[in-house]
Amino acid sequence: MVRTQRRTLGIPFGAQVASGMVIGVLLGLIAREWATPQTPGPLAETLRITGESFVQLLKALVAPLVLSAIVASIAALRSLANAGRLVRATLLWFAITALIAVVIGIVLGIVIEPGLHADVDRAAAVRPDTAGSWVDFLRGLIPGNVFGLSASTTIKDGIPRTGLSFNVLQVIVVAVAVGAAAVRVGDAAAAFLTFNAAVLAIFRRLLGWVVGLTPIGSAALLGNAVVHYGWQSLSTLAVFAGTIYLGLALVLFGVYPILLAANGISPRRFFAGAWPAIQLGFVSRSSVATLPVTEQAAERLGIPSAYAAFAVPLAATTKMDGCAAIYPAIATIFVSQYFGIALHPVDYLLIVFVSVIGSAATAGLTGALVMLTLTLSTLGLPLEGAGLLLAIDPILDMGRTAVNVAGQILVSMIVSRREGLLTEIPTIRQSEFA
Repeated sequence: MVRTQRRTLGIPFGAQVASGMVIGVLLGLIAREWATPQTPGPLAETLRITGESFVQLLKALVAPLVLSAIVASIAALRSLANAGRLVRATLLWFAITALIAVVIGIVLGIVIEPGLHADVDRAAAVRPDTAGSWVDFLRGLIPGNVFGLSASTTIKDGIPRTGLSFNVLQVIVVAVAVGAAAVRVGDAAAAFLTFNAAVLAIFRRLLGWVVGLTPIGSAALLGNAVVHYGWQSLSTLAVFAGTIYLGLALVLFGVYPILLAANGISPRRFFAGAWPAIQLGFVSRSSVATLPVTEQAAERLGIPSAYAAFAVPLAATTKMDGCAAIYPAIATIFVSQYFGIALHPVDYLLIVFVSVIGSAATAGLTGALVMLTLTLSTLGLPLEGAGLLLAIDPILDMGRTAVNVAGQILVSMIVSRREGLLTEIPTIRQSEFA
């Protein structure tokens, strides 16, 4: 398992990440001063290339990691007598927490009215290149090939670029099918499952090396964001951004502790064990990239490894209280208010429905654009409204992903507790993650 804390010259990993974020902001401000409308400057280009490379390294490992992790998790469920009930309880708590989060988002959107307090230029209302729809979502469940790969061509700076991309949702479908078949085959699949476990261990180690670059990657990503967006973009949408972070804080520090306490779990114990994963989710902006750290945190919190091997990878790709519940609820209400389109009770019910049922559309990737456009198209609102919010999306995505990761561990812990599987462990110290 990947270590969640590393020390360089005696500096804890968390301090390295925090320092990287501060340095990134400073470098971004310097690069922004050096940049001109015609040329971004060498420092800005370095930040951009370094940040893009870090994200690309994470994305390169997503498909094999998810495939092998879910196959292994399904096989591991064989050791649990109540596996079927655990699966049902997990999905139920996914829905319960998503329902609570989306209701909070709707209430905040109605009360604060962020769409009426935005200074963003209407010219920024551009239809995004990527949009979610129920038809595409349902089609996406059917894999085009065993790896969920597809070729795509994009044009950047007038130059066509062809590359391979993958649909994480299709990878999940393939992994569930392969894992279930391996379990049904029995002893004949033992060699395959052993090989899959080796593949999983290898890619976890590779991802661990990439995670070690998080201080550098977070500095570059934040610096690049400052260069491109500065503070002006945030100021025009300050009320909206504040509403989003208020909703995230209410869920993370209000709802989650209440649910934990109601199920006989110490919130302090939860945050002590989950914080390294929450922190990494904040800076990496990817639940899948945080997966090894999240699973280790879950096991250290007393969740059985056999159950954690199933619940955490599944949650990392489909459990998104931040991206798929709070954010689309507030953002959808923002769009309706900005364009002066009234929403009716049935529209709010549709927001709840899409958030609870369609959260798998985000599929663990960075960003929540697909989920937002899916919600907008379901309500018949202009998809151009999503373009209004793209300028500050990286800033919002950090908080959204942190809540996503916390919710993923929370559900696993609550289900384990209710099923009598949670191991009582002593108080967790951050040094235990070294």
